[in-house]
Amino acid sequence: MEREKVLVSAEETARQKEYMDKVRALHERRTTKPLAYVHTYGCQQNVADGERLMGMLREMGCDFTDDTKRADIVLMNTCAIRENAEKTVYGMLGQLTHTKAANPDQIICLCGCMAQQPRVAEKVKNSYRHVDLVLGPQAEWRFPELLYRAYTERGRVFSIDDEPGRIAEDIPVYRVGGVSAWVSIMYGCNNFCSYCIVPYVRGRERSREPAQIVREVRELVAAGYKEITLLGQNVNSYGKDLGTGYDFADLLAEIDRIDGDYWVRFMSSQPKDATPKLFDTMAASRHVTHQLHLPVQSGNDRVLRAMNRPYTRAGYLELINYARRVMPDLVLTSDIIIGFPGETEAEAMDTVSLINEVHFDALFTFIFSPRPGTPAAKLDDPTPREEKQRWFDALCNAQNAISTAKHAAYIGKTVRVLVEGESDDADWPLSARTEGNRLVRMKGDKSLIGTFATAKISDSNTWALYGAAEETI
Repeated sequence: MEREKVLVSAEETARQKEYMDKVRALHERRTTKPLAYVHTYGCQQNVADGERLMGMLREMGCDFTDDTKRADIVLMNTCAIRENAEKTVYGMLGQLTHTKAANPDQIICLCGCMAQQPRVAEKVKNSYRHVDLVLGPQAEWRFPELLYRAYTERGRVFSIDDEPGRIAEDIPVYRVGGVSAWVSIMYGCNNFCSYCIVPYVRGRERSREPAQIVREVRELVAAGYKEITLLGQNVNSYGKDLGTGYDFADLLAEIDRIDGDYWVRFMSSQPKDATPKLFDTMAASRHVTHQLHLPVQSGNDRVLRAMNRPYTRAGYLELINYARRVMPDLVLTSDIIIGFPGETEAEAMDTVSLINEVHFDALFTFIFSPRPGTPAAKLDDPTPREEKQRWFDALCNAQNAISTAKHAAYIGKTVRVLVEGESDDADWPLSARTEGNRLVRMKGDKSLIGTFATAKISDSNTWALYGAAEETI
């Protein structure tokens, strides 16, 4: 798309603000302030989208509740990546028949990636008639208009057109907590990995203007946020559609020049677009953490080709070796899919051998889940689930041993951490993260929440470090 067609105009944004005022006026006719229940499933990009939806709801006069029975508006912000997430959403929609029966004026909204799929919209239309509003990610910036229509028009509202997607700035954001913040730097995906539905539901890649991103980060730093995560389906391809030669490394360098005491993280990355320039920029920065999430998915070249992942095992290892050379303290994580259609045991064990060669700090591991509408869903998949589970267990056992050993090496060390909040463990009442994003369960005073502190590590397991706060810094 031409750049001017990608950007939502100021006039279009103003129109949505007018609809916010109209919905607020409807809400003000009530005897009590309306309550909205917002539940987000899936990735960090969905979380960021959810914060914008909540920001618009707040502007329309809503407060928030965790109880669907009390909610005047129920908004489910969905994920389409895994089959289990989809089943969970359908189960939730079934439960909402009871809240709708008790409160017929309740507005039920289904949005996000799952809602964008035509088969899902058709199922909701026919089998979940109590759902009032269905909208995909590309239509979320028009949520006030669509909600107004749901209030004022007869019939249900569906906005799931197959559109390329646009960028809307100046949308209000309701950020949960004051320590960490998400900043979307781009939307959509051009990669079309054969197992992934995202390009079909989120449209093509489109980058926000650098000045808008830098302004948002500067405002967050000034507001006291200590951790800022830059988001995109593939942040490494940021800027390609701008046509200026300005890339993701340039954006990181510009953000890094903002004064303040804060960390910058980013995700997700695609190995095909990761460059030495990016790693050099990370190594030279003051604020960008030496943490990299670089999904490899498989350690076998034939499987990578079947996945439409345009790199090889050797190419991935070359990237990692360079990144570790310029950042010896790099914390490295990845995504792995086991049991891709047609994968053999020997090919699955190639992935296990890659794990043992790279020594990732942690992994996000999945057994292949076919998503209707993707090429991989049409492939023959003769391997029984029980066999895939055996391969998966071998993978997890290998990584767990590595993670356990890496964490044990921290015992006795003092590390800088960002104290995020309270934990659910009375013995270790605080929850914190290291620069490398390792979870730390801590002893310490609640006044440390929202600050950087030092923690002396005294124990560890596969998934976390344990220690006690020494001082704020």
